[in-house]
Amino acid sequence: MRYTISAAMATLAALPAMADVPSVVTDIAPVHALVATVMGDLGQPELLLDKGADAHDFQLRPSQAAALQSAGLVVWVGPEMTPWLDRTLDGLGGSAPQLRLLAAKGTHLQEFGSTHEHDHDHGHDHAEAHDDHAGHAEAEGHDDHAGHDDHASHDHSGTDPHAWLDPANGALWLGVIAAELSRLDPDNAATYAANAEAGQARIGTVDAGIEALLAPVKGKPFVVFHDAYGYFSAHYGLTVAGSVALGDASAPGAAHLATLRETVAGGGALCLFPEAGHDPKLTTQLAEASGVTLGAALDPEGSLAERGPDAYAQILQTLAQSLHDCLNKG
Repeated sequence: MRYTISAAMATLAALPAMADVPSVVTDIAPVHALVATVMGDLGQPELLLDKGADAHDFQLRPSQAAALQSAGLVVWVGPEMTPWLDRTLDGLGGSAPQLRLLAAKGTHLQEFGSTHEHDHDHGHDHAEAHDDHAGHAEAEGHDDHAGHDDHASHDHSGTDPHAWLDPANGALWLGVIAAELSRLDPDNAATYAANAEAGQARIGTVDAGIEALLAPVKGKPFVVFHDAYGYFSAHYGLTVAGSVALGDASAPGAAHLATLRETVAGGGALCLFPEAGHDPKLTTQLAEASGVTLGAALDPEGSLAERGPDAYAQILQTLAQSLHDCLNKG
């Protein structure tokens, strides 16, 4: 019996410290996937915006508000993407640490409408622009809800919050998430770091594959539903000729649509892409009136992706494949 008890105690000692793993709440599917990658078998983060939900217009359920209130960590893009979550966290008055990924040191940020290529070294070090790899990245995006502006909706000028569509940011954020979880749960720091490094390697492989897939369509112009693709197009050298809606997916004005019609009618786009979760009416009408090919609905926020650690790669790969399939015909 003494041997059995000793063996059992040794087995328990070798197991991860599950009781101390923080309960994590995330905002959107790409962030949920990155956190799930880092946590691995230690725990399952909660996702606020499940399939079909709109990040720009969302109402929390009571159970979700309760999860935020009791969370050990809230990981989100930031108020630039989901201002309603910013106000909710203020209203709940919770004390949970927050990790704002847009504020993380080393994150590549750009303005709305910017599609210039940043220096990410296209020599197949694509998504390795993270600082000191997994567990050593600084989690400077965390705070205990420091002061910030109260936005009514995320603006279509200023910083573009769709930064997860740059895989270099995704790789960086894995390390940032691992560092923050390790700070809160040091007993499992080695596991978080190892999971993050494996995830970074996976992103690097996916990034290289997308680079090869999109190489034939570089420079071919296209129009999207809303201004969410600046990071993706800059990273892969693509040409977004315009968007139907603004950066926060709000309805476009008559002048904007008139300008866009002129662009499309003048041969300034080979494909028009609607977007998952949004009415395709305007995009479809524009395509029919101009004779430009209507592509598959894009899903930059992963509203249709299967939940779990593979969702981040799925979001990037599906987006790339949809662009390739339409533009490569032109």
